[in-house]
Amino acid sequence: MKMHLLSCGRLRMRKSIFLPAADRSETIELPVSSALLRHGQANVLFDTGCHPTVAEDPDARWGGLAKLMVPIMQPGEHVLTGLAELGLAADDIDVVINSHLHPDHCGCNAFFRKATFLAHAEELTAAGAPNSEAAGYLSADWDQPIPFDALTGERDVFGDGRVVLLPLPGHTPGSIGAMTQLDRSGTFLLAGDTVSLRETLDSGIVPRNTWDGDALLKSLTEVRRIEAAGATIICSHDAKQWATLRKGADAYD
Repeated sequence: MKMHLLSCGRLRMRKSIFLPAADRSETIELPVSSALLRHGQANVLFDTGCHPTVAEDPDARWGGLAKLMVPIMQPGEHVLTGLAELGLAADDIDVVINSHLHPDHCGCNAFFRKATFLAHAEELTAAGAPNSEAAGYLSADWDQPIPFDALTGERDVFGDGRVVLLPLPGHTPGSIGAMTQLDRSGTFLLAGDTVSLRETLDSGIVPRNTWDGDALLKSLTEVRRIEAAGATIICSHDAKQWATLRKGADAYD
C-alpha cells in the first residue's frame, strides 16, 4: 500500500483558537490536506478538503464561517487537481473516509459519486441536528445523495490491518482517525482535527473550537499511546510538519 499526501489549500485563522493564551490579533496559516491510500483492493481518500469554489468566493459557499476560516489558497488547489496529478479522477476513488464533517474536511465529497463513504454515527447525528451550522456543519458539503456507512466503533476497513479507523471524539462528537500500516515507511495515524497542531498533542491545551474538552483529552492520551508504540502522527493543520512531509507523487510506501 502507498500513501500520497495531497494539498487542498490553506486557511488563515486566529492562533488563539488553538492556543488560547495567544494574542487575539495573531493569525496562523493552516494547510488543508487529504491522504490517498492506494490499497490493493481499493483507492481510499481520507478527507476531501475544501470545495473548489471556496478559493474564488468563500462567502457564497461558507457564509459567516469564511470570516473565521479564511481561505488563502489559489483557485485550482484542491483534492481533484491533486488526484489528477497522479493520473486519477474522482470516479477512481472507491472509499472516502471523513475524519469529521466540517467543510475543510468534506468539501469535495459530492465529486466522488462511485465511492463508499465512511463516517462515525455520532458525527452524522451532530451534523444533522437542528442549528448544526452554528457548530461548523454546512449541509451543502456533507449532506449529499450518497449514503454513509456509519461507524459505531473501530473498523478494520479491509480486514488486513492496513487501514484501521479509530474513534477519537472531542473536536467533534464523531471525530475519527485512521491507522495506516505501510510496508517500508511504518505506521501512521491520520489524526484529523483531534491533533490540528502538534502543540495540542505536546501541551494538552484544549483548543477553543472543541466540542468536549474532556473527551479530547482522553483522545489525546490515546494518540500519545499510539505514538509511543511507534506510529508517526499526521496532524491535520500543522504548517511546520506539513513542510517536512512527502507530497503528491512522492509517496510513502
